[in-house]
Amino acid sequence: MAKKILVIDDERSIRNTLKDILEFEGYEVTIAEDGIKALEIIKGEKFDLTLCDIKMPQMDGIEVLEKLQEIEKDLPVVMISGHGNIDTAVECIKKGAFDFIEKPIDLNRLLVCVRNGLERTNLVAETKVLKKKIESKYQMVGESAPVKHLREIIERVAPTDARVLITGENGTGKEVVARQLYELSNRASAPFVEVNCAAIPSELIESELFGHEKGSFTSAIKQRIGKFEQADGGTIFLDEIGDMSMSAQTKVLRVLQENELTRVGSDKSIKVNVRVFAATNKDLKKEIENGNFREDLFHRLSVIPIHIPPLRERKEDIPLLVNYFCEQICQEQGVPTKSFDSKAIAELQNHSWTGNIRELRNVVERLIILGSQVISENEVKMFASPGFL
Repeated sequence: MAKKILVIDDERSIRNTLKDILEFEGYEVTIAEDGIKALEIIKGEKFDLTLCDIKMPQMDGIEVLEKLQEIEKDLPVVMISGHGNIDTAVECIKKGAFDFIEKPIDLNRLLVCVRNGLERTNLVAETKVLKKKIESKYQMVGESAPVKHLREIIERVAPTDARVLITGENGTGKEVVARQLYELSNRASAPFVEVNCAAIPSELIESELFGHEKGSFTSAIKQRIGKFEQADGGTIFLDEIGDMSMSAQTKVLRVLQENELTRVGSDKSIKVNVRVFAATNKDLKKEIENGNFREDLFHRLSVIPIHIPPLRERKEDIPLLVNYFCEQICQEQGVPTKSFDSKAIAELQNHSWTGNIRELRNVVERLIILGSQVISENEVKMFASPGFL
């Protein structure tokens, strides 16, 4: 499908020339003789890029640019001027223009600029799709009292910079809570860096978290920026922190105390500004008693403790979760949307769900793949057990 471009210029010869050039390149082009006409057009039609003259009667290009930003802020606008200077170009870019071209227009410069602008449009669209998928993946589903309480805590804590320790059994949704806190925080536009402490060998955890200098150990063939530096200005999520080595715990404590770190093999301190979320399925107080976790680190991390209840304590959320997973999985698998009858839902509510929400999702996926269009109670009994084959 051809990309759509709007050309705004009060000179007929220029707008017609631009139309001919761009149509020859395969673009679909609409022209407007002034800013007022252009704004009328753009309110009823979607464009991928706009070329806009600056000097026009009734409404100049700068004003048109400002109004375009209000209507469609992601639309790339390339400003064109026969009286261009550095100050004008800077003003246009500050007000949100994608680029600035001077008259007489150089054909190659124009086509490169248009291609770059359209590339940005594609990237913005892809980013929106990805963000929507991520938001869907980390959605908190449920209307039970524990879930409502959890949402209230998240809404109150998220806008602060307080550290949060998230606890709960495997599969309860600790990462979902961390993502919700991040999305509602003042750092939502900054990086979110996740570290699974249990998945990294103890001898590599310090390098992973704090980075290392080239030659600091045998396999350090180049400098590495650690996760804390990558998260500078944003948020780091230390998942399964109960599995972190004592040595790494000591260094994390220093970062939390002094807001600075030292890469492995370096003696230079680096300042960082990072908000920390941590999560674990372990009882850290017992781990402290057993000498496996630092008490001072525990108190640094648990400024706000959030405990996520297991699924068995909020079974009234199961129908909502089943419907949510059913729609999501059918879309992912590319199959017509299936449903569960009321007895099937009741049967799912009877299960103990030791694997919590993660186990429930796996079972729903299995039932969608193996079950009929309307999944029955018998199918749940048949397929819900891991050893059903």
